[in-house]
Amino acid sequence: MKLFSPERANALIPKLESLVEELLARRRELAIKLLESDPALQHAPPRRPRIASARSALPPPKFGELKHEIGRLIYRIESLGCVVKDIDLGLVDFPSMIDDEPVYLCWKLGEPRVAHWHGIDEGFSSRKALGAS
Repeated sequence: MKLFSPERANALIPKLESLVEELLARRRELAIKLLESDPALQHAPPRRPRIASARSALPPPKFGELKHEIGRLIYRIESLGCVVKDIDLGLVDFPSMIDDEPVYLCWKLGEPRVAHWHGIDEGFSSRKALGAS
């Protein structure tokens, strides 16, 4: 496991910003498509369900490609040594050590730099400013 200093984590922010923005866009796109396909949300009266067969006119599922893209983006981010903590909030953690204790440096999309940390058993709501142990 890679360990990050604040400087090393901050050096990744420009790359992470674009990856996390793309991840959020794909996640939003998937959520919209799922909602649009929900029969309960359609205004037309419900029809009897049809089962797609090899010759069916029903379109094949379109969500697999988006799910694959989301997984690929998470893999790209985590291959840098980071941990994706919350897609919807754009939270990314960086394994680190403070005072010989394992911690996560914490960054949220929109923040200009990594300026917070939290214990490995804690989350975003417990984060502390770097330099304030």
